Amino acid sequence: MDLGFTGATAVVTGGSKGMGLAIAETLAAEGARVAVMARGRAALDAAVSSLRERGAPDAVGIGVDMADAQSIAEAFAAVSRRWGRVNCLIHTIGPGDGYFEEMDDAQWDAAFALGTMSAVRSIRAALPLLRSADWARIVTLSAHSIQRQNPRIVAYTASKAALASVTKNLSKSLAGDGILVNCVCPGTIVTASFTEALKDILAADGLDATDPRDVMTWIADNFHQPCDLGRAGLPEEVASITAYLASRRNGYVTGATVNVDGGSDFI
Repeated sequence: MDLGFTGATAVVTGGSKGMGLAIAETLAAEGARVAVMARGRAALDAAVSSLRERGAPDAVGIGVDMADAQSIAEAFAAVSRRWGRVNCLIHTIGPGDGYFEEMDDAQWDAAFALGTMSAVRSIRAALPLLRSADWARIVTLSAHSIQRQNPRIVAYTASKAALASVTKNLSKSLAGDGILVNCVCPGTIVTASFTEALKDILAADGLDATDPRDVMTWIADNFHQPCDLGRAGLPEEVASITAYLASRRNGYVTGATVNVDGGSDFI
């Protein structure tokens, strides 16, 4: 299936690692010119190299602090100077986690700065570029936890719930411009950072943090949130649906909140 990305321009925030990188790589393989935005220069450089190998010779990595409004504005100004338009913006940034009684006001502010306001600021900066394109899409990555609560990630989940609400609202306000806006909610996804953070914890239970079935066993045992497929997901499985929603091929899906969670009772 041709998704219509040939010659298109795409921005992926948080595109240097994990799900963001998998999305950027998918867009590159489909023929898009891709800009990835993240904070770490080394990871950005590695991502750009990967994107060029996959078919995006004009790929670029832009350093940005997604907690800082001016940094975001400058990053999109750089995209404007380079391409003058953007066909799709995919926003994948998320904050850290913590239990309610462990978090002070500064931590809550930081969670919303990354979980919600980074998207608000990115979309605001990108809108002139999206409106300059002959077709445009926005996809945000929220989280399955907005429907299936976990006390360990209370501020993360609250900020992602706000993001899902903003995304739904924008689908209405931007429909007249022909800009389709959707939200993807990943479940438990085995990324490199997930594995690194939890490998010792799972190993203590005799489980492998790189094995999707072992990961879901641990999730089910500790958080009582199994999925129908019996395994965790992979970044490329999030990337495939995100790429479709961000593509020209998607002509009629807007305002959707799409779970990518292996099956659950939540819709």
